[in-house]
Amino acid sequence: MIRKFIAITGVILAFTTLPALADLKIGVLSSADLMQKAPQIKAMQDQLKAQFERRQNDLEADAKKLQDDAQAFQKEADMLAPADRAKKEKDLSTRKIDIESKGRQLQDDFNSARQQQYAKVMDSIKTVIDAVAKDKGLDLIIENPPFAKPELDVTDEVLKRLQAAGTK
Repeated sequence: MIRKFIAITGVILAFTTLPALADLKIGVLSSADLMQKAPQIKAMQDQLKAQFERRQNDLEADAKKLQDDAQAFQKEADMLAPADRAKKEKDLSTRKIDIESKGRQLQDDFNSARQQQYAKVMDSIKTVIDAVAKDKGLDLIIENPPFAKPELDVTDEVLKRLQAAGTK
């Protein structure tokens, strides 16, 4: 008896919610296309590169110099006095630790800046997506569906608006 009641209730609920679903307007969005083609993403990447490229190049130059000095030390280590040899080893070790520390700091700074800029860019992209949904009267936008009719795709409209906003 209870099973029959649950089954009848389920059928009634299904038929009463079908009209509500028929009025639901859905759009779909390809986030991969958006991330590849949005000018704001490219601008963010360029800004990060400009901000950190010099520090990265300086760090790489320091590492190269340390490597060259270490190779020179290995060649001449046998000819050095014990005190000079210990001093040179300590200097190389200190420089190596300093370069590793600078590398970690650079990575931390880069990650922090990337996260901050990414959050800003994603906020602006979300604003554009919301505007497109509102203008098209959409109730729901699904990101990266496995299948959708091409006429439901709003990715190109979002990209157009992002490109227009990017040129301002």
